Order: sequence, then structure tokens, then C-alpha cells
Amino acid sequence: MTEKKIENLKTGTTTVGIKGDDFIVLAAERKATMGYLVASKHAKKILELDDHAAMTIAGSVGDAQALERYIKAEMKLYELEEARKIPIKSVATLVSNILYARSYFPYYVQLMIGGHDGKPRLYSFDPSGSVVEERDFFSTGSGSVMALGVLEDKYKEGLAIEDVKKLAARAVKAATERDIASGGSGIDVAVITKGGFKMVSDDEVKNLLK
Repeated sequence: MTEKKIENLKTGTTTVGIKGDDFIVLAAERKATMGYLVASKHAKKILELDDHAAMTIAGSVGDAQALERYIKAEMKLYELEEARKIPIKSVATLVSNILYARSYFPYYVQLMIGGHDGKPRLYSFDPSGSVVEERDFFSTGSGSVMALGVLEDKYKEGLAIEDVKKLAARAVKAATERDIASGGSGIDVAVITKGGFKMVSDDEVKNLLK
């Protein structure tokens, strides 16, 4: 008897994170797949953890959603106990520890954490729990090779926030045109500043891509 493999709902995915002088920009496309089926064209891959931190996801949707609940609960507990927002570096350490604790039965995810706790910070993770603080930018997912090509070519220090939003959106757009697992109904872009987390409207994203 032949066993049938059950395909998990996955985000093939392209996500991008860019660190500016005093802000973080995150971007992602919206396709979720189940094997060869496009399961959703509206998947949410930028998850607000609280008003000063967000996470991008690539990989298993179920694993990412479970991690989101876990991380949010720990962040809220820290805030209640310490009467202050958790530093982004501490969020990164928390996520790294959670992933490492499951090394033998890993969460099938590739994550980025971006946030602002007095200055902008961007961290990337692999499923084993390794964590890297990124100096300028990073990309995750199956379309990351295409996105990183755009970022390597166009990024430079000191870009204004509008230019960084445009660069992030265009890097993800480039990936959707070549990576079969990336796409969907559009591109999401979010900005985190000392004023908090904000999603960019669909109309503004369309203007960024013109």
C-alpha cells in the first residue's frame, strides 16, 4: 500500500526586510500553496507582534501561526512583569531559543523580526534557531535569490523612507515574476518607526511600483 503525503499549507514566499537610519521596512507577497495548489492569494506574511515589532514568515503556515501566538504571549508577559516594552534583541533571543528547543522536530519556518526600540533592528532566523542581526537588509523564502539581487544592486545607506519602501516593494515584485511559489493578489509593505507599526495601503503600494 502506498502512503499518500499530506501537503501542509505553505507560503513559498518572498519576504524582504530593510533597515533605514531610523526605521524598518518589511515587505512580502501574498501567495500560499498546498502542493501544486494555490491555496490562497491573500495570505498574511507580515505579522504585527505589538506596536514596536513585527515578524515576516516563510514556510509552514501552521507552524508560523503557532509561533506567533507563543511569541506574543511571552512579549506580553515581559511587559506586565517589567512595566516596559521588551527590547527587540530580547525578542530575537526568545525566538532563537524557541526554535532551538525544537531542533529535532523543528518548526518549518524561515523568519525575520524587525522592530524599533530606540533604534531600528532587523534579525533573521533559520529553523534550527540560529539568529543573525542584519546590518542593512535580508530576504527569506523561495524567491529570496531574486529579491536579494535587486537589493544588492539598488540599496545604499541613507535612503529616505519613501525610497526604501519603493525598493522593498520592487524587490518582492521582481521575485513574483520569476519564482512560481511567490505571487498572490498583491504586495504588503509595513513600516516600523519610533512612532509604531503601520501597514502601507494597497493604493500606496501600487504607486510605489509604478
